[in-house]
Amino acid sequence: MGFRQAAVLASTCFFIGVLFACFNVDHRVLFVTLTDETVVDAFQFYDTFYNAPPAIKATLHAMVGVGILALIGKLHKWDESAVFFDGGSLAAFVFGVAMYTTVTIPALQTVANPIKDVDTRDDQVDALRILSAGNVVNMALLGLVLVLQGGQEWARRVEARELAKIEAEEAAQAAKAAKSE
Repeated sequence: MGFRQAAVLASTCFFIGVLFACFNVDHRVLFVTLTDETVVDAFQFYDTFYNAPPAIKATLHAMVGVGILALIGKLHKWDESAVFFDGGSLAAFVFGVAMYTTVTIPALQTVANPIKDVDTRDDQVDALRILSAGNVVNMALLGLVLVLQGGQEWARRVEARELAKIEAEEAAQAAKAAKSE
């Protein structure tokens, strides 16, 4: 495994970890009967998340850059493996970033910092459901990136094993031919 693949895996696993922390709230919002207690807990959690110090937000956004740059760097090789596995990973990662910027951030703003006399409690609850669903979709996309990166490594190992077999067979045939002469 090279540095670029390690950077992809590190950034992807980092975000999956963040989303799994959010999933403690999200699963109660999406998959269990929604109660006022659940809504208040979710509002408090996401308010804390929204009001995190700038250094934490900068780290999150820097890790996005690390993941995208590493995938572009891996795609630069431009062989079949890079096109299929890294290209698919880049597409899933970019789609996840698009979901984050177009769904997560506006929903998080509505939940944690509603506009007075515009955003009602029902609007906040709807935004909370959308935020939770977006987080689950992003977890699936990041899981796809991990599967594709694992598949790429598996394919490389199988290819190396098969090439070693072919080379051993050719060497045995060459030795047999040299012996018969």
